[in-house]
Amino acid sequence: MKYRGNIFLVGPMGVGKTTIGRILAQQLGQDFFDSDLEIESSSGADIQWIFDVEGESGFRERERKMIDFLSNKNNIILATGGGVVLAKENRDCLRGRGVVIYLQASISRQVERTLKDKTRPLLQTPDRQGKIKELMKFRDPLYREIADIVIDTEKGSPKALANEIFNTIQKLQE
Repeated sequence: MKYRGNIFLVGPMGVGKTTIGRILAQQLGQDFFDSDLEIESSSGADIQWIFDVEGESGFRERERKMIDFLSNKNNIILATGGGVVLAKENRDCLRGRGVVIYLQASISRQVERTLKDKTRPLLQTPDRQGKIKELMKFRDPLYREIADIVIDTEKGSPKALANEIFNTIQKLQE
């Protein structure tokens, strides 16, 4: 595990990457970035629009460029999109440029946390649970492949989980 000041949070939609990332950045005194928000900001369009106009492949290309750009920064906390692990180039960037933390939750918890969210293009389906199961079947091994640390987000509040990560990172710095 290479801790160079960068912490990259990976995992499926609804596990708290952005919430936990913001708390952790504050605790560590580091800059926080959310790759999806950065894509929206740089393109001037929301993720749903990008998916509608450019398709998933267009979004993934924007994501690849953004991950390369952001992961080259120093001393940052980065919350990534749920599908970031689909591209080998993204996995290599994250694994090689910081500590990767996989935030995980059960399928039922993911469904519960994303139930009212209308901004996630891949979840705009009548069978949200089935879609999440399908995504996790393919993505979970990829998250695990690059993860230095795995945190179960069902066992505490975002603040408690950020504290757990903070304490783990402090030990790496000793």
